[in-house]
Order: sequence, then structure tokens, then C-alpha cells
Amino acid sequence: MLIRTNNQKDIELPEGSSGKDLAEKLNLRGPNQSLAVKINGTLRDLSSPLHDKDEAILIHFEDPEGQEVFWHTSAHVLAQAVLRLFPNAKPTIGPPIENGFYYDFADLLISDADFEKIEKEVEKIVSENYTTTRSVFKNKQEALERFQDNPYKCELISSFDEGEISGYTQGEFFDLCRGPHLPNLGKIKAFKVLKTSGAYWKGDSKREMLTRIYAITYPDRKALKEYLTLLEEAKKRDHKILGPKLDLFSLKEEGPGMPFIHPKGMIVWNRLIDFWRQMHVRAGYLEIKTPQLMSQDLWETSGHWFHYRENMYAFSIEERHFAIKPMNCPGCMLYYKSHTHSYRELPLRVAELGHVHRHEASGALSGLFRVRSFHQDDAHLFMKPSDIKQEILNVLALVEETYSAFGLPYRLELSTRPEKSIGTDQDWEIATAGLKDALDAWGQPYRINEGDGAFYGPKIDIHIRDALGRSWQCGTVQLDMALPEKFELEYMDSDGHAKRPVMVHRALFGSVERFLGILIENFAGKFPLWLSPLQVRVITIADRHADYAHELALELKKAGFLCDVDDSNESVNKKIRNAQLMQINYMLTVGDKEMENRSINLRTRDNVVHGEVELETLMNTLKKEIAERSLTSYFSTKAEHEEKNCCQ
Repeated sequence: MLIRTNNQKDIELPEGSSGKDLAEKLNLRGPNQSLAVKINGTLRDLSSPLHDKDEAILIHFEDPEGQEVFWHTSAHVLAQAVLRLFPNAKPTIGPPIENGFYYDFADLLISDADFEKIEKEVEKIVSENYTTTRSVFKNKQEALERFQDNPYKCELISSFDEGEISGYTQGEFFDLCRGPHLPNLGKIKAFKVLKTSGAYWKGDSKREMLTRIYAITYPDRKALKEYLTLLEEAKKRDHKILGPKLDLFSLKEEGPGMPFIHPKGMIVWNRLIDFWRQMHVRAGYLEIKTPQLMSQDLWETSGHWFHYRENMYAFSIEERHFAIKPMNCPGCMLYYKSHTHSYRELPLRVAELGHVHRHEASGALSGLFRVRSFHQDDAHLFMKPSDIKQEILNVLALVEETYSAFGLPYRLELSTRPEKSIGTDQDWEIATAGLKDALDAWGQPYRINEGDGAFYGPKIDIHIRDALGRSWQCGTVQLDMALPEKFELEYMDSDGHAKRPVMVHRALFGSVERFLGILIENFAGKFPLWLSPLQVRVITIADRHADYAHELALELKKAGFLCDVDDSNESVNKKIRNAQLMQINYMLTVGDKEMENRSINLRTRDNVVHGEVELETLMNTLKKEIAERSLTSYFSTKAEHEEKNCCQ
């Protein structure tokens, strides 16, 4: 039989061959490299049979789907080890996550002291190199009988729609799972328990508290070592520590999940917003501001009251029900309806930096990354169907401008129609084709997530990657066929008939608070000069230099720089150290020589001394560094400085 493979070549295989046979045929050493196989678009076990003219793509650990298979299987290994050590524990669910996996257990109490013995038990299980075997239950009743001693598994089984229910066996361990899994456990070469925490069953604070164990595995020890090193570096960059330390923001019990942005944080914030506004003005956007508090009627029209009510803050005023907005969209719909529109106005681009509130469980709150109060940089684009491709290209140009300004590489994902959706087949075809045509014309590679779109339209998600290689989903471009219909939006077309506009939701930062947190960690608090909350500090050597230091600071402030003076009684080394801890970009030391020459002695925060520099030269260089939004200092790096000294 002929099988179409990864490189679009046809491979001849005997009847009855499996994905493993294909891997061996392609000299990929079967189970040692290939983890699973995607057959005609569906991810399956490597042992799955192939049929004539199937398209079979072998999946490896480097593939996101390969990592999911690897970590899902590893979650079963963790559960098997825990049950060997704690037989009374009840496993519930254990999914793969972005980095590793977790497993939740009922009737289990452990601490960090138990991690080592769990890891040793996992190593023992892996060394036994069990083959994983999939089995399918005849019906739901058989599955319920198999897990009759585990009420959590039974609850899951009872909630399943009609369809195939399967499980996987490895040694003595059997677990409910749709798979796919690794063909054997010998692939797992490195394992580490990362942490444990509490977690409510099904995320419901009214349900039982379970014990969650986070862990990660890799096919080699070197990869695990690199990941653990990355975790240590991430701890040093933790915005929840750096933010308060640099006096950028704080979180208080009086307003849980509602950040307090401090004066220095507001400097960074305002620079971000200025950048955002300038970019949108150039791109032809209008900016609006809509109320934070609007009536229940509005949220019923939009559908939020019925589908999002538990996440909204609502109350009554004068016998009318109101809610604080969790999203900006309905307010923008009302703005659109406040005017009549002609096809000549379209596309109409409307941006809003809206303050929204969403109720999150207290246990889910995390610094600036998961909050209850945040600012969303929304935009809503109203257009004719023929405008879709060009408008999406325009949005992608803004995506490029935004993330490149911060040195953040990104990737694009197109999510298509899910099983449950609104709109006609024709609507979805036009919308999806518009997004896909734009992505193809944009020319960058993108991934398609079949069936992962919103119920109201297809979308493009933008995933950025920070300095540590971590991925963050910030921006999104969503085509919405629901709200224009619900709010009866119209424009008068060239044929004189009223028509419904196509609408695109679009965000770049996503949440400004969250984006600020990402930047703090990406730059490790060392903001580039154009974003820095304190760009320059003048440091005196002795008391007699204080007047000159303040004179310099005044000149710098007049020129638009953020500057202060340290004329304290501390030693010069201590003053420099304090400035470096606050991540101030430039330190200007002044003494007798500098006073006499009307100059400064320049040092950068990476502790490179550049020596005596004229103030005018310094200001001209820094102005250029700010104007060009440079991510690095326009003065030489430490390596360049040492090389220059070496050559003198």
C-alpha cells in the first residue's frame, strides 16, 4: 500500500503496517525518535494501523503535539508511582500543560520531602519499560464498573457524550484516557517533580480540594538540566518580586487582583500607551472611551449575561440592574449605532483602551498575569466582506510593529470553525478564507488549529516569545459574526440596500497590566532607555560637588530626561551599587575634575566605566537612543569596552 508521508512522498508499505513500521522504513529508529503518528489529520498511537493512501505524519518531541503525547504519558507514570507509594490516593485528572504536566489526587497529603522518593519510583517504573496498551470499553456502563471505586473517574465518565471511551494500561496501572500515548516508557530519560499545590476538583471552589503535583520529563537529561536552569533564571526575573523592588507596582489585600501602579510604573505605562496611540493614529484608527458600568439589558443583548455572568461584577441602582464591563465590545457596538454609516466610511477602525473587570477565583490570581482589573487595548474594525484580507494584513503590520519594538519574536496560529458555532457555512467560508488569504500573503509560517476557533468566528492568535524562550499568548484577531447580528449593525451599501458589516475584534498588548509584567521579566527589570522609569542618576563624590550635580540634573530634566541626584553621605561605591540595583540606565559621577571641565564621568548599569564625557555629547546620544527606541545602550557594551582598552 502507498502512504503519503511528512515530505509529501509516497512510501510503499506492506498491508497491515503501522506508524511504527513507517518510522522504521524512514530510518527514524521507530520508538526511539517517533512518538506518535498523525493519520489523515488525527493524532494516534504509533501502533495504529495504516491503510492505502493514508497521509501519515510522524510526530517527534520537537513538535508541540509530540510534547503533549510525551507529557500525557508521563502524567500516567507519575500517577502509577504515587499509587505505588500511597495506595489510598485516588487519581483524578492529569493533563499535559505548556511545560510539563500535572496530576490531581484525592486522599493524598504530601510535601517537598516526598519528591525524591516519587522521582525514584518513577525511575524504577521507566526502567521496567512497560509497553502502553490502549483498550476500548464496550459502553459507558462497563467503564463505570471498571472505576467504581473512584467517584472522580465515574463523574468524568458520566459527563461524556456518546462515543468511544478508552483507557491505557502500563504494567499494573490502568487509567481512563483517550490518548494517544508513547509506545513504551523507555523513552522517558529524565523526570523531575517541580512543585505541589492545592486545586479544587473541576476548578470549582465549592468542590473538594485535591493535591496537585506538577512535574516535567524529557527524552534526555541535558534538556531537563537546561529547563531547570531556565526556571532558576525565571525566578530571578519574577515580576512579582522585581515590580515592588523597583517600585513599579504593588498588590494589596484591600483590592485583591487589582494592581496599584506606582509613579515609576506609571512612567513605563504612559510610554507604552504613547507608543500605542501614535501607532494607531498613523494606522487610521479612531479612539473612543465607553462607560465601565452599563445596564443588564446591554449584557443580555450581547449574550454576556447568560454566558459570562459568574465572572461579572453586578449590582442594582434605583431598581435597575447594572454590571461593570468585563469586555469593551458591547460599548463599541453602541458607539457604532450612534451614527448611520455608508459603505464609503468602511473600513471603520475604532480603538479603545478600556478598563475592564472580571471575577477570577482568588487562587487563580497571579501578579499582573492573572488579575481582576485590567486595561484591554481593544479595537473593533467594521468592514465589507471584500475588505477582510487587506484589513487583516493591516493588523498584522501593527502586530509586527508592536512586538518588534520590544524585541519579542512571535508566531501565528489560525483557529478554524469549532463543532458548536453560529453562522452559515457560507459566512464561515468567507471569514476563514479572508484570514487565511491574509496570512498567506503575509508570508510568515503559521499553524492551523482545526476546530479551535471561537463559536462566533475564526481567529488568529499571536504567541510571543520572551528572552527566556517562554511563550505568551497576548494578541488576537477574531472575526465576529455574532455581535453585528445581535446589535443589528448596518451600513448602506452602494446598491442602496442596508447590509450587515463584517467585524473584527483585535488586541495587541491584550492586557496592558499583563504585558507590563511580561516586559519586566523579559528585560529582567532592565528597561531600555525609552521605557525606563529613571534614566539617569547624577552621583556626587563629595558634598562640595552637590551644587554642580543639581545643576546638571536640571539641564537633563529640561532636555526631557528622567533624572535624579544622589548627594547622600554614602560612599561612591555604595551610591553606584544602589543605582545599579534600581536598574538606572546611566550613572554620572561628578568630582573636582568634572566640575572644572564642566563634564561628567559616565558609567552604565552593566558596570562599564566610559570615562569623562561632555554633557552635550551625552544628551545628544541619549536623545537618539530614545528617538529610535533602541533596546540596547548607544554606548559601547562591556565586551566592546574591554576590547577597546585591550587595543590601547
